[in-house]
Amino acid sequence: MLHEVFDVRRVQLAVGWSMGGQQAYHWAALFPDLVERVAVICGAARTAPHTHVFLEGMRSALCADPAWSDESTSAPPVRGLRALGRSWAGWALSQAWYRRRGWEQLGYATLEDFLVRYWEGMYLTRDASNLVAMIRTWQACDVADNDIHAGDYEAALRSITARAVIMPGRTDLYFPPEDAEAEVALLGEGRLAVIPSDWGHYAGGGRDAADTAFIDRQLAALLAS
Repeated sequence: MLHEVFDVRRVQLAVGWSMGGQQAYHWAALFPDLVERVAVICGAARTAPHTHVFLEGMRSALCADPAWSDESTSAPPVRGLRALGRSWAGWALSQAWYRRRGWEQLGYATLEDFLVRYWEGMYLTRDASNLVAMIRTWQACDVADNDIHAGDYEAALRSITARAVIMPGRTDLYFPPEDAEAEVALLGEGRLAVIPSDWGHYAGGGRDAADTAFIDRQLAALLAS
């Protein structure tokens, strides 16, 4: 589509947050002659075992609801969706964020108010089958799982020729900086820029102005390189 519809021959920057960051890695590894730069914000080239286990817990919380069925088009599994929301609340944001009562910054009077109105409210609006499909997609993420790299993870990362900035959140429980550091070591032109935030995974999601400003500075410097 880039070539045939938009006549784009070079991608100046492939960038994404979370699973979008995983996609950015795939762009750079699958199309090294097309992608000039890549920025991965709170993402990873493949899903780590610890993250796989976390996601399996989320899927199990949802699917434990007797109303859940892969084939069902009847009433949504409300109890499962509520359980999923409450379970996810402990992973998206850091211990430090909860310690300083970060929910008050978002306008919630109490922790329970935050759990009910934000977390339960968010997941009650979502389709359970789509959530399970997304979880399975996230679990299966591996930049080397294709015909080009044939499962060779290190070769897939070394094939990336784009100038890269990998931006994990300092307190991200999904994609910790240690995992990102190991990835950067395999990139030819990669550097690590840890977002100094207590917002956990949400450090990359535009919730906090200081985090967003940090990301913008990194992107600007990358585009200027």
